[in-house]
Amino acid sequence: MTDSSRGNGRGGGPVVHGFPHLDTVRSAITALYRRLSYEGVRGYAPSLAPVDAAFSDQDDLYLGAQRVARAVVQHLRLPEARMIVGFRTMEHAAGVELAAGPEYFIELNDRFRTHRRDIGAALSHEVMHVLLHRLGLEFPGTRDNEILTDTATTYLGAGWLLLDAFREDAVSSQKLGYLTPEEFGYVLAKRAFAFDEDPSPWFTSPQAYTAYTKGRARAAHDTRQPPLVAAGWAGRHRYARDRRYAQDHPGAPTPPGSDAPYSFENGPQGLRVSFACPTCLQRIRVPVRGRVRARCGLCRTVLDCNT
Repeated sequence: MTDSSRGNGRGGGPVVHGFPHLDTVRSAITALYRRLSYEGVRGYAPSLAPVDAAFSDQDDLYLGAQRVARAVVQHLRLPEARMIVGFRTMEHAAGVELAAGPEYFIELNDRFRTHRRDIGAALSHEVMHVLLHRLGLEFPGTRDNEILTDTATTYLGAGWLLLDAFREDAVSSQKLGYLTPEEFGYVLAKRAFAFDEDPSPWFTSPQAYTAYTKGRARAAHDTRQPPLVAAGWAGRHRYARDRRYAQDHPGAPTPPGSDAPYSFENGPQGLRVSFACPTCLQRIRVPVRGRVRARCGLCRTVLDCNT
């Protein structure tokens, strides 16, 4: 698990902002639904409660860490997994030894001895590594696999802790995980929309709340893309233009250089449009014939479209 920081003697660089990993994040959400199924994903409601991850300076370090680890294990539905938590000097925030189980050894950076409020965040990421290992779900390459882990942790209800660990001011900053703060906010908002959940009261970090609002705005933008009925005037106008091009050029259904979130394809049954489901991001194909109601076969979201 990465740990970005500056101004605290650790030599880290400034926190990256924005949405540079969005394609991988979206692929990770789709992968979760495909591996767990709709029912499996819904089994992770509600989110891990703030009280279960609370850790005060008066708590015994090791007993408190074990308590929080058990809470995360239970939330992520790994009741037979036992986490042994220790602390040592290390470059990254935390690490876990992935083995056959049932015992797993998690090491946390020594600085968490005095930054106990963030122990739950570090543990949530490492326990998710165990869950993904057991599920056999991974992405190629360390970077993409860590993005998958951050995304899964957040979408399955424990990753709001990772976003809340983000703090930044004029002279110092702290961020856990590979996703940017806004990307954590995006995934958290996707979960909030799908589970009808409002995580905003849980944030103790003002910077985390700001990042969540930016991520939520980006997630809401996904729900207003054509051919969805909720698309704005500009999007509908562009869609109509691109649709005309596809109808006039059967061999080249997508306008050259287009970066539109949809694409057209011709087939035996006529023109169809392909676009991402705003919930699970799986591609959906529907016929181009005006108002259409489509249901995503992966996450069961019903979508009103104007094709």
